[in-house]
Amino acid sequence: MTEIHPQGEAFVRTLADRLQAGAVFLLDYGFPESEYYHAQRHMGTVMCHHAHQADGDPLVLVGSKDITVHVNFTGIAVAAQDAGLEVLGYTSQAHFLMNCGLVDAMQAASIADRVAAQKLILEHEMGDFFEVIGLTKGAYWEAMGFVCGDRTHRL
Repeated sequence: MTEIHPQGEAFVRTLADRLQAGAVFLLDYGFPESEYYHAQRHMGTVMCHHAHQADGDPLVLVGSKDITVHVNFTGIAVAAQDAGLEVLGYTSQAHFLMNCGLVDAMQAASIADRVAAQKLILEHEMGDFFEVIGLTKGAYWEAMGFVCGDRTHRL
């Protein structure tokens, strides 16, 4: 059992229709298809959160908790290419932010800001849990966010 993402793929097609030239960067929890359909996720990726507690049952406390699923980034990439976009890159949030200069930018920051920034790039925090895919239309250009650690080959 798993989720399907027709709305996400339709969203990407709409972006492709509207974008004349430029780039789109999408960030979210997710996996490439080979990980998305891994045996350990045989019941899908639905996750619920209520009062700082996580569970997998969306039918308990209906209306009073957040319900989320992970993104199949391979499906997003295929929908984008089918709609005329090119994939600029695919990587972890940590690689993307470090490639974009976050570490250098934090040199002059306060300790509190440095601690907050670390949550964005540490593996056990958001750094490896969030993924980034870049899509482009028009003249191809190299996005600095994917210079190191690009995982496009895993899509």
